[in-house]
Amino acid sequence: MSFLWPTMLWLLLAVPLLVAAYLWLQRRRKRAAVRYAGLAMVREAMTASQGLRRHLPPLLFLLALTAMIVAIARPTAVVTLPSQYETVILAMDVSGSMRATDVEPTRLAAAQAAARAFVAEQPRSARIGVVTFGGSATLVQPPTHNREDILAAIDRFELQRGTAVGNGILVALRTIFPEQEFELPSQRTSRGTPLDPKRGDAKRGGTQGPAAATEPAAPGSYASAVIILLSDGQTTTGPDPIEAARLAAQRGVRIYTVGIGTPNGEILIGDGWSMRVRLDEEALQSIAQATRGDYFYAGTATELKAIYETMTSKMVLETRESEITALFSAAAAVAAVLAALLSMLWFNRIF
Repeated sequence: MSFLWPTMLWLLLAVPLLVAAYLWLQRRRKRAAVRYAGLAMVREAMTASQGLRRHLPPLLFLLALTAMIVAIARPTAVVTLPSQYETVILAMDVSGSMRATDVEPTRLAAAQAAARAFVAEQPRSARIGVVTFGGSATLVQPPTHNREDILAAIDRFELQRGTAVGNGILVALRTIFPEQEFELPSQRTSRGTPLDPKRGDAKRGGTQGPAAATEPAAPGSYASAVIILLSDGQTTTGPDPIEAARLAAQRGVRIYTVGIGTPNGEILIGDGWSMRVRLDEEALQSIAQATRGDYFYAGTATELKAIYETMTSKMVLETRESEITALFSAAAAVAAVLAALLSMLWFNRIF
């Protein structure tokens, strides 16, 4: 346990002084009782039961005072507490490879079904946004509490050419931090103008400083938002997704990745071309590890739904350093009230 205001602990020096003052008053009271009281009163005052009762309320009050002083110092501790992310961004792959049928009925259909199940499991207090990425990335549904709007956005997915996983991460980050710009070295044009991850092209009219100039946070420390990225992991265009993941890590945002597809993949055939699309688990694992998130594999639609349910439970309980001033304040209040009640019950007075 540590303290945000450790200098306030000097007030604990008053505790032994109060104990000494209490003992001095008790000795003075005992001498006065012997000098002026009758023999029966002395005998009653000296019984063990009365002595225990007489000392218990002041002892409880002293404990209450000690707890209050500790609370003033604002203690912190690493605890596991219920925690709800305020914002959840679903970053969904809508590249052409998602039409593969190695996950039935298709990768995209399975991902949509699992996303719907995930949305249904979230509490109403959570805002959910939806980002899609193929050759470019787009925020198709800003974070909202309206579940109907979220489900409608999921149902409107359309396949695109190319897979820009990095752009998907950048758009998700820009949704969480709308006041910031996110720039990667690979996004600079020949004129030095950063790319806008929301459009995938160069921003016109001046340059912006790199977002990395902000003070970096500890990876995984930002508890108000999380990104859940579902993809087959094969990046074919756009910025390096590992660099984008490092930007998320610098802001403490965790990325949970879900791999959909199979290692052997499937051969897709188009107009005069064919291509084998495989699941790139290594890339997705690297993204999750960079942000202190987790990677999950989904080989079938059933497994994919179960994975989303697992991630829901992981986000409910969180181990982190938290201020526990309220616990000490509550303990002090309980001890003080109990001391007063016992004193009133036994002696018809408060201390």
